[in-house]
Amino acid sequence: MQIHRPLWRALGLVALALAPILSQAQQAAPEPVGYVKTVTGEAWVSTQGARVKAEPGTAILMGSRLKTEKESSLGVTFKDNTVMSFGPTTELTVDEYLYAPAQNSLRLDVSLIKGTLNYISGVIAKLRPEAVSVKTPAGIIGVRGTQFVARVEEAQ
Repeated sequence: MQIHRPLWRALGLVALALAPILSQAQQAAPEPVGYVKTVTGEAWVSTQGARVKAEPGTAILMGSRLKTEKESSLGVTFKDNTVMSFGPTTELTVDEYLYAPAQNSLRLDVSLIKGTLNYISGVIAKLRPEAVSVKTPAGIIGVRGTQFVARVEEAQ
């Protein structure tokens, strides 16, 4: 039995040494800002170089690019209950998302690269409409209402 005691002691020291590193890695994991709710056809979520097929429950992170294929659609709900629905052949990126009402930290910036978007305001737009923007190749849409539809044609 005493032969194993040094091994356990060494493993304990290794675990103590790794604990702060593992704790930092867990804290650094990005928190989802929303989730896919509906998918018809084929759609994708790309985040930090990883592309996954969109399915109900797929996490959306800050920096995610959402893409629908032909004859496809996608519905996403964000933490503040903002709802975005995408039509066929649509691409959108989540540029910035901050939702901490208690700290007065609210922001939603997305870029609609091409396709169609149906936007329904959530809490961020209701509390601070100027904190929401949808960038398009032609300009920026400021949210002042509760719902709008936008369409961006593909560049020829």
